[in-house]
Amino acid sequence: MAKKPKKSDPELDKPEGEHGSEMAAEGPLLRILAQYVKDASFENPNAPNSLRSGQDAPAIDVNVEVKGAPIDQGTAEVTIIIGASAKRGEETSFIVELEYSGLFAFANVPADQLQALLLIECPRLLFPFARQIISDLTQQGGFPPLMLEPIDFAQLYRQQHMGDMAIN
Repeated sequence: MAKKPKKSDPELDKPEGEHGSEMAAEGPLLRILAQYVKDASFENPNAPNSLRSGQDAPAIDVNVEVKGAPIDQGTAEVTIIIGASAKRGEETSFIVELEYSGLFAFANVPADQLQALLLIECPRLLFPFARQIISDLTQQGGFPPLMLEPIDFAQLYRQQHMGDMAIN
């Protein structure tokens, strides 16, 4: 039995690279060029007493801030700043601080959407790596790893943006 020849689809017959260039020309493009620790700090001011077993779990306070700014046409640096402190009563168990950054390339992004891209999508891509570094730092400091909950960067952006609007 002879097989019927398949109809050719000009879109499917294109070499693989041609699809990507057409899609990039039509829609927004975002690429991570580099990601890196800008600053990291772990303090264990009451060691070894803070590491004794049988103590109550410390109260943990976490703060997150995002900064993003274009460097030149088509590239930007975005930094997630995470600070966490653990206290048992008035005694500090540990303080961890991290500035984790990424260098991003972007294209075809409307100017009115650039700030949201930098402060929502870029930190969303960086966060899992920053979370792992915070976990490792606390564990290497002698504590159970601090596993940060996922962050809704869109909500954080809205809160910061609404705060900016209230100031103006």
